[in-house]
Amino acid sequence: MELTILGCHSATPRENKHTTSQLLEVGGNLFLIDCGEGTQIQLRKSKVRFSRIQHIFISHLHGDHFYGLIGLISTFRLLGRTAPLHVYGPKGIKEIITLQLKLAKSWTDYPLHFHELEKNTSELIFEDETVQVETLPLDHRVYTNGFLFTTQSTKRKINTEALKEIDLQPFHYQQLQQGTDITLDNGKVLENDAYTLPPSPPMKYAYCSDTAYFEPLVPLIKEVDLLYHEATFLEKNNTLASKTKHSTAKQAAQIAKMANVKQLMVGHFSNRYPNKEDFISEASGIFKNVILAKDLKTFKI
Repeated sequence: MELTILGCHSATPRENKHTTSQLLEVGGNLFLIDCGEGTQIQLRKSKVRFSRIQHIFISHLHGDHFYGLIGLISTFRLLGRTAPLHVYGPKGIKEIITLQLKLAKSWTDYPLHFHELEKNTSELIFEDETVQVETLPLDHRVYTNGFLFTTQSTKRKINTEALKEIDLQPFHYQQLQQGTDITLDNGKVLENDAYTLPPSPPMKYAYCSDTAYFEPLVPLIKEVDLLYHEATFLEKNNTLASKTKHSTAKQAAQIAKMANVKQLMVGHFSNRYPNKEDFISEASGIFKNVILAKDLKTFKI
């Protein structure tokens, strides 16, 4: 997994502070998570081929998380896209986007599929041979989900040390990865367990968009490899956080600690704070392994 932060600030875009959007690469596939205003500009800065984006996940219908979507959909059309695009988001997102396309007389020339969400419990919304995506119900002023991405692989790993003295054809390696024994031309049978290793363990990334402090989230994100949790405010503004249903850095760290995650990333910063290191200082008093989201920075998971 590789995560690129396209924007990690809240409310309104600034010259060098972009609203929420992330790009997650899993097994060569690109998943766009939220699409704040200016997302496509950040994608261009990141040298991303737009055609590689097949699935977009929108957490909720506040502008700093989806106002860039109609522009991106329109750009796909102008670039001659033909591949289908799948958009997952709260009920109402189809109506919003299709109304804009209708009034602009700019219907897409490619299939545009909306998967509207309205359940208040976690559900599986996407799955292929490399990853599955589940919703993470959150507590915000409007219906909001985070998303849990879990890699999956059934391919066994080749034990190169065990095979270094054996001459195999490419199809032999494929058979071994699929878990089968192979028979060589000389009749020798290579038992799979002796020449392969178990598949890689699943990796998990939990994206928790706008939310108040919400303990029901904890069992859904237990021991994930990386937790992104919003930290709009510092604890000195916890009254404002409660009023707006956002979290403080301390509260994000408390969730990370209770879920025993491997690493916490905080983001969605309010522009009222000039020194983002204060978020690290506050969170690390509760949970040690904390990092800051940063526009256009890429992280390996």
